[in-house]
Amino acid sequence: MFNAPWEAKAFANIVDLHKRRVFDLSEWCDTLADEIKSAQAAGDADLGDTYYRHWLTTLKTLVTAKKVSKTESLLAPTEDWRAADEHRGFGEAPVFVKGSAR
Repeated sequence: MFNAPWEAKAFANIVDLHKRRVFDLSEWCDTLADEIKSAQAAGDADLGDTYYRHWLTTLKTLVTAKKVSKTESLLAPTEDWRAADEHRGFGEAPVFVKGSAR
């Protein structure tokens, strides 16, 4: 279902924000559909490899529109997720060294 941990984290954030009633599912679906259409118009080949990037952009759009957070404050965790993914393969068990997980 997920190709990288950041995709799962984006999914979890969306579920959490929905549970907290920041947005409803129809608003999420409409905003995601608009993002995908916009990306396709800009040349996204829609091969499935950019799907969760659209989720992340939609998440940023809704959170900013709802004044839950500013887009800038969302960028740092996103980059942290991607950097962490590069250091450990998705699905690998953590390596324990001196009592701490990597």
